[in-house]
Amino acid sequence: MSPGEKLDPLPDTFILQPPVFHPVVPYVTTIFGGLRAGKMVVLQGAVPLNARRFQVDFQCGCSLHPQPDIAIHFNPRFHTTKPHVICNTLHGGRWQAEARWPHLALQRGASFLILFLFGNEEMKVSLNGQHFLHYRYQLPLSRVDTLGIYGDILVTAVGFLNVSPFVEGGSEYPVGHEVPCSRALPQGLWPGQVIIVRGLVLPEPKDFTLSLLDEAAHVPVTLRASFADRTLAWVSRWGRKKLILAPFLFYPQRFFEVLLLCQEGELKLALSGQGVGATSLGQQALERLRELRISGSVQLYCVHY
Repeated sequence: MSPGEKLDPLPDTFILQPPVFHPVVPYVTTIFGGLRAGKMVVLQGAVPLNARRFQVDFQCGCSLHPQPDIAIHFNPRFHTTKPHVICNTLHGGRWQAEARWPHLALQRGASFLILFLFGNEEMKVSLNGQHFLHYRYQLPLSRVDTLGIYGDILVTAVGFLNVSPFVEGGSEYPVGHEVPCSRALPQGLWPGQVIIVRGLVLPEPKDFTLSLLDEAAHVPVTLRASFADRTLAWVSRWGRKKLILAPFLFYPQRFFEVLLLCQEGELKLALSGQGVGATSLGQQALERLRELRISGSVQLYCVHY
């Protein structure tokens, strides 16, 4: 991207809210665009050894007085003889009938990965890759615009996924894709088409590549991230490298999103919600593309196009 070049804004529906790393608890933040079916919130962290309880609240506003309604109150409790999770809804200052789930899969002193997946009528929660509970909404999901995290919890990262990474109409948790990963592009790429890749960087990463192959198995363009020198570049069919002058947004053991938007002969790139540049190939070259290949030091959760 040349100095002073400005990118056209990406469509709002494709923008991922930037992840938050190591927030101080209590932590309250706005959810960009609010909650809707298909959205997912990812919480990564650890439970302190002396933890009694913590809570994750999906709130209808962020005021202190009066207290806002809480559409979904997720509350793990460790201080009882049988650790469990409570879910509830606060409406008009009054708690509704609580729901309780025993056999809590979270442990004091252990790290965790919690996925909150929002469907049309209920929220599903998985703990460390295993389904744990579902909670039916008692307030409209469209009212939720704030996330609050409170109590005894150490948060490493909070991620927000705005575009459903699931098959249309699906409602299951994302599963890992093996790397290297290959996906067919039978019709090539056309203006308005979007490729979305989401995943987790491994603990000791070396590189990450996303390549597009044409009908003759040539590679017109590759997006390459090098962790050794923390550079991001487009690599042409002949090996010519063009550095992308943008912050390096890949970090070990953290989530990432790569978004490629096809527009009239070029590919626009966004990383974790930030537009970082474009590369021109020509519309005919884009239409001749037939395969997407992904390799490197990552675990993939979503390959969507």
